[in-house]
Amino acid sequence: MQSTVLYVMASTLVLYIAECGVLEHKEERVLQGRPLSDKSRDGDDDYDYDHEAFLGDDDAEYFETLDPEESQRRLGIICDKIDKDQNGLINLEELQKWIQFVQEREIREDTERQWEERNKGQEDHVSWESFKKDVYGFIDEDEEGGYNFKPMVDRDFRRWQKADSDGDGRLSKLEFQAFLHPEDAEYMRDIMVIETLEDMDQDKDGSLSLSEYIGDMYKGLPGDIEPDWVTQEKTLFAVDRDKDGDGFMSFEEVKQWIIPEDFDHSLGEAKHLIVKADVNGDSFLTKEEVLDQYDLFVGSSATQFGDVLSRHDEF
Repeated sequence: MQSTVLYVMASTLVLYIAECGVLEHKEERVLQGRPLSDKSRDGDDDYDYDHEAFLGDDDAEYFETLDPEESQRRLGIICDKIDKDQNGLINLEELQKWIQFVQEREIREDTERQWEERNKGQEDHVSWESFKKDVYGFIDEDEEGGYNFKPMVDRDFRRWQKADSDGDGRLSKLEFQAFLHPEDAEYMRDIMVIETLEDMDQDKDGSLSLSEYIGDMYKGLPGDIEPDWVTQEKTLFAVDRDKDGDGFMSFEEVKQWIIPEDFDHSLGEAKHLIVKADVNGDSFLTKEEVLDQYDLFVGSSATQFGDVLSRHDEF
């Protein structure tokens, strides 16, 4: 019974920490800022990813409760906000800036929510001792045979120290945001590489072999036919990931892989939305084109018309 309770508590904590943005293991490693959505695209008609990228998690969920007419009306208001120069056309830059705004708002709101939970009246900072007690306080470090949380605590503490830019042992709200969302803080990027290596480097030699690289993405059983995409990834490892051709990915090569300099999720999503909705092919979106494709941008469910939430009074 005790072991079952410990397992449930451990599982709950892992899920909680993943929700907080800490210690989350991702098979999708490449990042440039926080991913626009935790949804994946499943075919051309699956718009869940686009909804969250365009609206944010909470608003995407809310819009799903609206009937089509109300969804389109509110989408029209958003179009007016995106069209900064008010010329009736939404260009790529305007759409990209909107997506970036939505993403930054998501990060701010997540940080604010967790700041309120962790601050505990400490005014302008959170101490490591307080955070550790709040998150890991239920752990009996002297008890044997239970789940070993020490690697998780140590990993959090290392990230905490890196986020603590002034070295005072406490985190300001901005530093706390860097702790929760290191992918959006330039000075935290190396921590992301270290954590990726820890997750994938099975023999702990400080580099990634081909088998470790593939093993993080594909865990086939003996006798399984290898998918074509796995074969393609093996080729990609040899010709692109392993820059020096020594058969391994070094720290710098892993960094170039997961934090590419030439890719931006918001730009890619903006281009995708324009391609999908630009009926006349002029590389701009009119309000009419957006509204005609409202299911791409916001979705709707006529059978789940919900109550108006306070955060949506602007509509």
